[in-house]
Amino acid sequence: MPLGQDLAPHLPFLRRYARALTGAQSHGDAFVRATLEAIVAAPDDFPRDVDPRLGLYRTFHAIWSSANIEENPGAASTGDPEAIAHARLARITPLSRQALLLTAMEGFTPEDAGYLIGASADEVERLVAEALSEIERQTRAEVLIIEDEPIIAMDIETIVRDLGHSVTGVAVTRDEAVSQALARRPGLVLADIQLADDSSGIDAVKDILREFQVPVIFITAFPERLLTGERPEPTFLITKPFQRSTVKAAIAQALFFDSATIPA
Repeated sequence: MPLGQDLAPHLPFLRRYARALTGAQSHGDAFVRATLEAIVAAPDDFPRDVDPRLGLYRTFHAIWSSANIEENPGAASTGDPEAIAHARLARITPLSRQALLLTAMEGFTPEDAGYLIGASADEVERLVAEALSEIERQTRAEVLIIEDEPIIAMDIETIVRDLGHSVTGVAVTRDEAVSQALARRPGLVLADIQLADDSSGIDAVKDILREFQVPVIFITAFPERLLTGERPEPTFLITKPFQRSTVKAAIAQALFFDSATIPA
C-alpha cells in the first residue's frame, strides 16, 4: 500500500495532537504541514521498521524538536497562546508535556511514547507524573460542563473537582449553557456536541464565545468529523468513550495556554 494511504487515517489525530501541544490550530497545523512536506521530500527517510502511525509521529517530533522557537517571557500579556505557554515553561519542560499528551490523549504506550521522544518507558512515566503535577499546580479555574448524559456529566464533574477546580454548573441544552455562562462566567468550558433537545454544543460554544473568550474542550464520539482540516476546528478534543487521564490531560493543557490562569 502506498505510504500516503497508510498515513491518511492518522492525520486527523496528528492534527489534534499538534494543536494541543502548541495551543493553537494555526501553529499545530503548520507543524503537521511541515511534517508532510518532509515526508514527501524524502520518503526513503520515513521509518519503515515501525507502525505507520509511530513513524508519522516520529517524523513530526523530529520537525518539532528542530524548530528553534525563541522564548519571549514578556510577550505573555499579548494573549498569544505560545507566548502564554512560554511564561510557564521555566517550570515545566516541553518534553514533559509531550509525554503527557502522547500517553493520555493519543493513547501511546510508555514504550511507544519513549520511542517518539527519545526516552525510556520509565522516563516517560516520570515525565507524565511531573507534567500533571506541575500543570495542575499552576492552573485553577471555574468550569462549565455542557453534557446531557447524567452519568458522563457526573464523571466529568468528579474529574474536574479532583483536579482542584470548581464547577459553575452542568447544562444539558444550548440555551441552558449560554444562560449559565452569562450568569457565572467560567474559566473553562467542557462541551458535548449533541445535547438533550437536539441542539448543538458547538452552537452553544459559539454563542458563549461571542460574549467573551474562554478555553473550550469538545467531547465527541466522532472526532474525525471535527478534524477535517477544512474549517476552523477545536484545539482541544476528547474522544468518547474517554479515559479519566485523557480528560485530565486536556484540561491541564487547555488551562496551560489560557492567559487568565497565568500565576502571579
